[in-house]
Amino acid sequence: MTTANKITIIRILLIPYFVYQILGYRESGLESDRWLAVAAFGLAAVLDGVDGFVARRFHQKSELGAILDPLADKLLLVSAVVLLSLDHPHFDKIPRWLTLIIVSRDLLLLAGALVIYMTCGRAEIRPRWAGKVATVLQMATVLWILFKLDTGWRLWVAAAATLTTAGSGIQYLFDGARQLSASPRSGPTPGQ
Repeated sequence: MTTANKITIIRILLIPYFVYQILGYRESGLESDRWLAVAAFGLAAVLDGVDGFVARRFHQKSELGAILDPLADKLLLVSAVVLLSLDHPHFDKIPRWLTLIIVSRDLLLLAGALVIYMTCGRAEIRPRWAGKVATVLQMATVLWILFKLDTGWRLWVAAAATLTTAGSGIQYLFDGARQLSASPRSGPTPGQ
């Protein structure tokens, strides 16, 4: 268990706390609940950069980290986006179209990775710049809502997040198709 992986696990453990505080804010309207949610989300977002830096700087890249790091991102963002796209008495909503694109892309990626793993014995998911930009824009959209900033600009940030999320999903689909077509197991079965 590397230091980078331990940081990633802390990020994962922050997610239930974030969800708890958002739900608490929904019920109570107490600003302290909102600020604790902001702190949990912000800390998890900062630790995302820290664990990547530690992994690269101290040569701690691992197969476990390659699974845990994107999983932590997905769990945090999907939790936040789904919660903030529902009716909330104290927040503006995240546009449902952004939620639909994020959840759909992540479900398709998960299904695709399972198909590739079952067919090829291994699924290689390489991070793409479009995916990283999409993650940053998704986090910015969530923080925009949490900080209750101007609605007009939020829609532009959400639209950019939607486009980059969809674009990265298409890139990952092409990567998956390449992996499948390179595997001898994805061709016709001999003798049939």
